[in-house]
Amino acid sequence: MSRSFWITALVAFVNALSLTILIPVLYLYGRQFGLTDFQTSLLFSTYAIAQFFSTPIIGKLSDRFGRKPLLIISLAGTVIANLIAGTATTALVLFLARFLDGITGGNASVAQAIISDVTTPANRARGFGILGSAFGLGFVVGPAMSLFAQQISLGATFLMSGAIALIALLITIFYLPETLKHKTEKSHSIFDLGLENLIKGLTIPKIGILLIINFLIGTTFTIFTYAFQPYFIQMLDQDNKALTMMFLLFGALGVAMQTWGIPLLARKFNLVMILLLSLLVRSVSFLLMPVWANITYFVIVSILFSLFNSLVQPMINTLISLNAKPQDQGTMMGLNSSYLSVSNAFGPVIAGLLIRESQPETYRYPLYLAGVLTFLVLVLAISTRKHYQPQLSTDHDP
Repeated sequence: MSRSFWITALVAFVNALSLTILIPVLYLYGRQFGLTDFQTSLLFSTYAIAQFFSTPIIGKLSDRFGRKPLLIISLAGTVIANLIAGTATTALVLFLARFLDGITGGNASVAQAIISDVTTPANRARGFGILGSAFGLGFVVGPAMSLFAQQISLGATFLMSGAIALIALLITIFYLPETLKHKTEKSHSIFDLGLENLIKGLTIPKIGILLIINFLIGTTFTIFTYAFQPYFIQMLDQDNKALTMMFLLFGALGVAMQTWGIPLLARKFNLVMILLLSLLVRSVSFLLMPVWANITYFVIVSILFSLFNSLVQPMINTLISLNAKPQDQGTMMGLNSSYLSVSNAFGPVIAGLLIRESQPETYRYPLYLAGVLTFLVLVLAISTRKHYQPQLSTDHDP
């Protein structure tokens, strides 16, 4: 792997820290401003919807002007947005900050495009696996740093997040070289980069079906992620400390699997088979989790889940990259991140509609629903696999 690759992985890790520090506090911070549960869900949705529209634009602009300038703009947006959020005095300012973070938050798609630039088709799965493990490592460290920042205030977590994003920004400015070798022609309008391009993306051979599959994967997964915390605390009678330990467990196993598991599996199975196996294990895990409200049982199922769940996104990213032209990597990764982002707005709402605090049994329902829907996504992925199976022999070496 090249120097540019490892710098990008470092930037992804630092950026993941910036994101995961906020996960435990965003809901509580919204409530601190007097927001209702529904209004707080809109706080989550504002960020996700803004990313939905912005990431394909950022991805395509990175194909036109280069990866580095767009990554700088995206990271700078995160720094400014978290500074505003951490010092906000009204809920309106907080919403504006989350919108700004979302509208400039296309750095993941740009990082993925860089990985596509600097890896060959043969080792791209390993590249995306390492990128995923960098994010997973951030997922381990981020919540722990969040607990430290919360000792000061909830707002301090946003300031710490902004400071960490600033580190990623400085690394990008001073150490990351430009990796794009073939820029696209300047023949498209900004309008072409937006909603129209999102719709057209669904018609791209091999790419369109992967975008649909990943949108459905993201929706089912965010149903789980929303329901996981109240189920763990209410049904299993656990506390926030135990919940943090579960996040650390998920992150640690994900890092191990993405770093060492992907190369091992890739030697024995093709990428599509790894994706299908991962979706099967994810579906079965969701269905098994709520069967018995016992913490030991839940942890065992969660270990199985986290090992294979960590393979899903690297496989999707790799398949999209291998099926895209070298000069369109940023565009395709932007579309992929965009559809994944908007799925984050739907999943929590669906899960929230199923839960009733007065009826504890309803905490199980979103987990069962996530399992059934994930199985249906698996069926779709199996039935369409011939349409997105990459032909490595015809791929261009970046």
